[in-house]
Amino acid sequence: MRVGLIGSGNMARALARGWGEPVLCSDGGSGRAAALAAELGGRAADNLEVAQEADVVVLCHKPAQLEPVAREISGHARAVVSVLGSTSHAQLAACYPRTPLLRLIPNTPVQVRRGVTCHVLAQDVALRPDPELQARVLERFALLGAVIDVPEALAEVAMAVSSLGPAYQALLVEAQVDAAIRHGLGATLASRLAVQTMEGTAALLSELGHDTLALRREVTSPGGSTARGLDALERGGVRAAFQAAMDRVLRVGGC
Repeated sequence: MRVGLIGSGNMARALARGWGEPVLCSDGGSGRAAALAAELGGRAADNLEVAQEADVVVLCHKPAQLEPVAREISGHARAVVSVLGSTSHAQLAACYPRTPLLRLIPNTPVQVRRGVTCHVLAQDVALRPDPELQARVLERFALLGAVIDVPEALAEVAMAVSSLGPAYQALLVEAQVDAAIRHGLGATLASRLAVQTMEGTAALLSELGHDTLALRREVTSPGGSTARGLDALERGGVRAAFQAAMDRVLRVGGC
């Protein structure tokens, strides 16, 4: 299956680097497509050429460009995968009638094949592609990490967790590193400790069936240092901050 990328921004680059194959891609004149092709091999082309040559076109452009791009390639693309934020199946179908469509929401760790891709299930069954095409596309994205089915009604919430999550996790690492530096630990050592601990914690949570309470109980002794630290985080409003972040993201209409 030959995949063509319409747009060569951050998500397109993450996908292409994760697959690690020669790429067929386009851009809106930024030069990013040529740079990506130079990095991975393959070719930069215009939108129409990508649509005509690829078995599946992945829409990686800005959501506001949905209609202008569709006017160029609709009727030429054999199948379309959208990774556009806040763009429903109904909106896609209006721009790409009679074209098989999938809506996927990957996050940037796909670049290192440790990503999460939300497979957004269309509420209207008539908008879902045939099972064979769907399986082939999802198999392709499964090379880049986990693929998780999400109902369309909850797509924005899911995106606020997985797509924004890498930035949130990076901020948590920064905060821990800054606190350690203030108490004399070097930045390099503090960063290494924080990142490796995050990686190990994620793996352990998977082993525990995502039971966060069980993990905290394993680490926390009554009245001990972990308990004191967790109490400070709770008093500092860590839960309220994440609730506020979710509310604000959803209130402004997507991620």
